[in-house]
Amino acid sequence: MTKKIRILLVDDHAIVRLGLTTLLNDQPDMEVIGEASAAGEAVKAVEALQPDVTLMDIRLPGEGGIEATRQITKKFPSSKVVMLTSFADDELVALAIRAGAVGYVLKQVETDDLLRAIQAAARGESVLDPATTARLLLRVREAERKADEDAFRDLTNREMDVLVPLARGKTNAEIASLLNLSEKTVGNYIGAMFEKLHLNNRIELAAYAYEHHLFEKMGKE
Repeated sequence: MTKKIRILLVDDHAIVRLGLTTLLNDQPDMEVIGEASAAGEAVKAVEALQPDVTLMDIRLPGEGGIEATRQITKKFPSSKVVMLTSFADDELVALAIRAGAVGYVLKQVETDDLLRAIQAAARGESVLDPATTARLLLRVREAERKADEDAFRDLTNREMDVLVPLARGKTNAEIASLLNLSEKTVGNYIGAMFEKLHLNNRIELAAYAYEHHLFEKMGKE
């Protein structure tokens, strides 16, 4: 039997939580294990329930969805957070990504797209459409520059080989196939790069690569 994706819903509107619960519990690979209506409740719920994916309203009573996400991803990095928002506010989404969210979905998203987003988040993949990714990469490049021009000097050749397709949006499975590696090995390389470059997620790593002209350094278009 396939293990179900365990989901926590965080939204201050009960009707939104009810609708999502009904939808997600009807899916064979998903189950809603809990709900919260405020930021503080969300952090406590993640600690108690250890969900695979938390759907987090970006605007919440109390400290707000972004601060709740920051606390959750710091304390419980294996629990992935996807932001829920009524409209694509690039500034808020960029802040959410910086806080550790793997991406966002609009509340008016099509059902199939929402389900795919949850499945992708559970796999540890980013949940962003290409247009938003391009805009966010620009914002991230302009913010918090953490390294000098020798940005990649501490990376091994193999880590660089992994970083190039990652920056182009490839999944771990695709990178593994491309480089003839296991997905676990690819994940280990990515984790090592997070630590070396003091970054938190794939979006930041991709932005870092573009910011420091990775493709020019490696002679790859």
